Amino acid sequence: MMTNILPRSHNIDEAHDRLREWLIPTPVLQSEVLNARANSRVLIKAESLQHTGSFKIRGALNRLLQLSHEERSLGIVASSSGNHAQGVAMAASWLGVSAVVVMPKDAPEIKQLNTRALGAKVILYDRYNEDREHIAAKVAQETGATIIPAFDHHDIIAGQGTVGLETARYAHSEGLNLDALYCPCGGGGLIAGCSLSVQSIFEKCRLFSVEPEVYDDTKRSLEVKERQLVDGHPVTICDALMAPTPGALTFAINQETLTSGITVTDSQAAHAVAFAARHLKLVLEPSGAVALAAVLDGSARSFSCVAIILSGANIDHKKYLEILGDYPDP
Repeated sequence: MMTNILPRSHNIDEAHDRLREWLIPTPVLQSEVLNARANSRVLIKAESLQHTGSFKIRGALNRLLQLSHEERSLGIVASSSGNHAQGVAMAASWLGVSAVVVMPKDAPEIKQLNTRALGAKVILYDRYNEDREHIAAKVAQETGATIIPAFDHHDIIAGQGTVGLETARYAHSEGLNLDALYCPCGGGGLIAGCSLSVQSIFEKCRLFSVEPEVYDDTKRSLEVKERQLVDGHPVTICDALMAPTPGALTFAINQETLTSGITVTDSQAAHAVAFAARHLKLVLEPSGAVALAAVLDGSARSFSCVAIILSGANIDHKKYLEILGDYPDP
């Protein structure tokens, strides 16, 4: 059952201790080319190299590890456009738990294939005419399965926050003062957890959520101090960042910790994907590249040292090749 208790930084420390023997301690990289383009020293948290190619395994596994034996025996159900789906499926496979994942029919093929390959049962739905939460709730009611939310849960937020904790600990160990953090934002779980963990080490660090411009709900919500909704179903190549409104728990944290929200265009996200391929030698999906896009656009120029989170690498090969062709000299 979802709790409405907000996590604190010590919960993220506990999650890190719980998860570290399971997960990859993804590297923090630096690039002279990026530093010159951004006019700032940029620490690059390459979470795209995590199991399943995304940070989502952190929150999913943190939640599953705290389920009772009885809850595990009844299985789990989740709804996701792809990265949470894969994280849930892998965590469930590691723990011997049956998993059902509700995914949109138009989710990238690689995300659907990987979720099935990890052993989860996939139920496809029409994101324009059906409600994935309703479908997942029906499965849970019929089977007794535990719902694993994509972002709006204490344990999920704490698990995702370990990305920021590792980044901040690295900066501290290098004797750096982290002025700002740029983080992709859909429902807000990653940036909420990271804001708590980073500010526990760098109290004055400024925190910026980065969204696709057509899914700017967190940015607008921060401006008016109330959760806003995206109208309709705008099209974007950032398929993992299409949450129409911030989570209740995530926004309760983010409105207290974030400096402001930033948006990037699909073109900027695609350019960042190509930049990462050429200069960082990293594969990124557009959603995972939005923080990079923000600093390439000059958002970090007033800071001495910033960190960016590259959150995902799951992109269909045809789309990837198309982007690389569109930006041959990023």
